Amino acid sequence: MIDNGQKVKIHYTGTLDDGTKFDSSEGRDPLSFEMGAGMVIPGFETGVKDMAVGEKKSIHIPAAEAYGEVRKEMVMEFERNQLPEGLEPEAGMSLQMQGPEGQPIPVQITAVAETTITIDANHPLAGQNLNFELELIKIDSV
Repeated sequence: MIDNGQKVKIHYTGTLDDGTKFDSSEGRDPLSFEMGAGMVIPGFETGVKDMAVGEKKSIHIPAAEAYGEVRKEMVMEFERNQLPEGLEPEAGMSLQMQGPEGQPIPVQITAVAETTITIDANHPLAGQNLNFELELIKIDSV
């Protein structure tokens, strides 16, 4: 059992239920994070908690324990004239908006009409169940 406060290094490959790979540490340094610090999604941390160094494991994380369900209120329509001048919006384009305290909020354009655009501020993996192949590389003591 890995305790909160301990740092772990883990190699991973993440796939969706349809087999699409969305992320991997393959060819990079392993992911390093502190247990209990909220640095990774809850289901990922839960899956790692009982691993031993050198162990390989597959985990399935339902959407609710990953990035949550898609929230309809996070999909909004804006007038095109609210976009920066010279920006030609296209569906699939990523933009950054500012939140109430000035924090950056990544959004994606999902539709472009003559006078409006539709954006989605949900995390790109919201509503998706996630699957990970894990290999625990190292546990640092507290």
